[in-house]
Amino acid sequence: MKTLCHLERKVYLYTCEKQKLYKITDMVINLITFASTLQKHSVVRSSHEVILTELEKYFTVNLIDCQDMGRLTENDFALVFIATGGVERMVIQHFEALPRPTILLADGMQNSLAAALEISTWLRGRGMKSEILHGELSEVIKRIFVLHSNFRAQQSLKGMRIGVMGTPSGWLIASNADYLLAKRRWGIEYVDIPLECIAKRYAQITDDEVGNASAQLASQALACREATPQDMLKAMRLHHALKAIIHEERLDAITLSCFRLVEMIGVTGCLALSLLNDEGIVAGCEGDLQSVFTMLVVKALTGKPCFMANPSMINARTNEIVLSHCTIGVKQTEQFIIRNHFETESSIGIQGILPTGDVTLVKCGGECLDEYYLSTGTLTENTNYINMCRTQVRVRMNTPARYFLQNPLGNHHIMLYGNYEIMLNEFLQLNACKRIE
Repeated sequence: MKTLCHLERKVYLYTCEKQKLYKITDMVINLITFASTLQKHSVVRSSHEVILTELEKYFTVNLIDCQDMGRLTENDFALVFIATGGVERMVIQHFEALPRPTILLADGMQNSLAAALEISTWLRGRGMKSEILHGELSEVIKRIFVLHSNFRAQQSLKGMRIGVMGTPSGWLIASNADYLLAKRRWGIEYVDIPLECIAKRYAQITDDEVGNASAQLASQALACREATPQDMLKAMRLHHALKAIIHEERLDAITLSCFRLVEMIGVTGCLALSLLNDEGIVAGCEGDLQSVFTMLVVKALTGKPCFMANPSMINARTNEIVLSHCTIGVKQTEQFIIRNHFETESSIGIQGILPTGDVTLVKCGGECLDEYYLSTGTLTENTNYINMCRTQVRVRMNTPARYFLQNPLGNHHIMLYGNYEIMLNEFLQLNACKRIE
């Protein structure tokens, strides 16, 4: 994630999950100040001494006159500080330059709240997201931390390159994304990379180059079952090939057309994708454009890896689902078993044994990536059905599981540990996405 420059003091990052403040990094907030021309700058400062002093305990605060807001860049986090009443027309005059969404800060002094109410209504009437920060200072500061976290996550997505290695699997008829609209909306870029490039790079890597890495990974496994040592070497060669291409193409994430690759070189992507996710490179299966984007959003907001899976069994009465897939980052597991791939009964698959506890399920969908499903639940057990993909978990949902049967956003969904519903919902709502339930 992109970070701030010229940081000046330690502050506390508010996290939705814990509901308290953590000392973690420095943060700068720019207050674009709208004040009546009748008010001098010194009077504005003294009139709002209480809120400004409190903010400066946690942030580096820059007061920016509204006439100078043009010097701010898209990487600068900014709030609109309504310092007095009578500035409504002034805000309208600067409409095009206002940050989106427009967050109005008003402490009520000098008729500021009255003006903020009028301005917010006008902005929302023109389709702009707007919110007023007002009330108890502790709550205002917490809210600013949340907004700053969302802003940084959104900025970090801009310019990210997702490698589409091959094409989406033929059965993913509802999981496409429009490349142009995704770039306009989120700033991300999907980059097509032919599977032939991967096959060529794979052929250039020798068993000797990956022997030590293969042996080391095998030694960490709880067991090795159907897969052979030669399968391990081939799968590790694919991992090295993908890493080389990721570096050359400057990719931040990939989605791999796994089944077509098996047909081409006889190697599944399960091990390679597992290790890439462990190494901090977002990597998804089957060329699923929506799921890999969801995984990027999760990482941008939480910094956490996640599990891309099929909902394989659903019990609407008990609100339980079983999620399964043949790959997961081994660092997300308590233990793992090296298996073969379920559908093809070949190469390498990963059976992860996952810890129980709170989880979040999320999926961004729609060709414009403007819809999402979001819920929380409890991972209650690891299952071991013989007719499913290798990694399997049962999750008791906190919302009705009938969503999956009545209104699903496609097949694959993304699971991560912990309760991140508030954080993810805030981010997606601020980006004008529609929640599907």
